[in-house]
Amino acid sequence: MSMEFTESQKNRLTELGVRNEILTRTFDETKEREQTFARTEKMAVKENKAALSHLLANSHKPALCQLQQDLTDALCGEGFTQVTTPIIISASKLEKMTIDKTNPLHEQVFWLDSKSCLRPMLAPNLYEVSRQLMTSIKLPLRIFEIGSCFRKESEGNAHLKEFTMLNLVEWGTPEEKRSESLKEFAELVLKAARISDYRLEEEDSVVYGPGLDIVSGEGMELASTSMGPHPLDAAWKINCTWVGIGFGLERLLMHREKQSGIHRHSKSTVFLDGACLKVK
Repeated sequence: MSMEFTESQKNRLTELGVRNEILTRTFDETKEREQTFARTEKMAVKENKAALSHLLANSHKPALCQLQQDLTDALCGEGFTQVTTPIIISASKLEKMTIDKTNPLHEQVFWLDSKSCLRPMLAPNLYEVSRQLMTSIKLPLRIFEIGSCFRKESEGNAHLKEFTMLNLVEWGTPEEKRSESLKEFAELVLKAARISDYRLEEEDSVVYGPGLDIVSGEGMELASTSMGPHPLDAAWKINCTWVGIGFGLERLLMHREKQSGIHRHSKSTVFLDGACLKVK
């Protein structure tokens, strides 16, 4: 009777980044399975140690941090200004995004109390900063933020409870150039991220309604786009044309590095720059 690796063996090999085709191997005898596991684990430990040694001796900066720097440089080079805003936001800001108790996203929010929460998205603060800037600055205006967001996601291969978002927006985009600008900004970011295999697909967002998603060649969502004027704008007293894109940075790395799961390049105490720390 054929057998697979045990669940604990699969978990250990997955932790070490062993490919799925090896994880699903079958064996005729227990001895063969145990020998294969020991040999595979030893090789994977060696590879992870080498990756950690390279980080500590040479690159010194994890891919997630380097990606943030590369994207910042690329966007600032095209006239975008970076902003930084608080992680804790008010319930009233979420309500302006239509996220109240009737919205499915409300249950995914990490509430600190009845009036404040960890931000599930960057958009509310970007709206507020933009509103104040536009009282004294002429359009067009380009700004972006890179920062942590939090949602009670069911953690799987492509979801995290804490993830890193890049949101960019250009206010005052000529109406006839909105689609063209979205494509240009998407290309700018993905070129900086060293990703070339992507496409745009129509999608319906819980917050923004119908729009376009940027997906990988395999169909994984990398980013979502939006444009205005939009019904949400009125709550922030904004009345102009605009385009915006939100990217998940861990997903970009998962796709670029051809990882089977998102956790290896996330903020973690288990992994560092894609390598497992449990390698003694």
